[in-house]
Amino acid sequence: MVIFKNINDIKKYISLKKAEGCNVGFVPTMGALHAGHISLIEKSKQENTLVVCSIFVNPTQFNDKKDLEKYPVSTEADIELLLTAGCDVLFLPAVSEIYPDGEGHFKTYDFGYLDSILEGAQRPGHFRGVGQVVARLLEIVEPSSLYLGQKDYQQCMVLKKLVEMMELKLNVIICPTMREADGLAMSSRNRRLTESQRVISAVIYQCLVSIQSKQQTDRFAIVKKECEDLLAAKGLATEYVALADARDLTLLGDYQTDAPMVALIAARIGEIRLIDNILL
Repeated sequence: MVIFKNINDIKKYISLKKAEGCNVGFVPTMGALHAGHISLIEKSKQENTLVVCSIFVNPTQFNDKKDLEKYPVSTEADIELLLTAGCDVLFLPAVSEIYPDGEGHFKTYDFGYLDSILEGAQRPGHFRGVGQVVARLLEIVEPSSLYLGQKDYQQCMVLKKLVEMMELKLNVIICPTMREADGLAMSSRNRRLTESQRVISAVIYQCLVSIQSKQQTDRFAIVKKECEDLLAAKGLATEYVALADARDLTLLGDYQTDAPMVALIAARIGEIRLIDNILL
């Protein structure tokens, strides 16, 4: 695996590889890698001749600076995981490399409705920062395919829209959420959970399964209230329990029989914020 910290160097290397006939699969991450990230690397490896991963903790997508300060960093362990998975290239830039003239000097994108609901409402400015950094990374790496994890479903929708807005000929591939044995979605933030919090957090997935299983028998409002009550009883502070059209994230008041749906939950346990979703 070749590691680059400089934009010009990685661009030259990828350009040479493309000239040799390589197609490029790209997995952007913020590090603290786990099996979910590695599944994206493996999927990209199956479908591309050059797999590029980036590790960059992007400051512009944190609306809470304390969250940025506490974000887990494990670069050496991440490199070992990528080596084992057969990643070809790691881009490991500093903030000054990505934003040489400061964070406010690069184009931002307006994602409209997607930036006003759910994660957008709870984390103002978050998707603007995500769009800013991913646009920058896509311009640097110029991949043919972009690999994303379903756990961040709304972010996947935002990045699909970003690719459209940038008019890129790029495949956006959304891969299934990887889960622990009890159903908890794998996340870098899980490292911050205490043992007892870790056990309790599995209730989020239990709620999602309940929403999925009751779509033929109950109204969503009833199931939503049951989930909110259960989360509260377990000590989680619910930010939202929502049902949406899986194609564009239009929020739904009740189950639909003629549209693909996704159920989404965000909740806090202590200071740690967890999100998850399930397709219906």
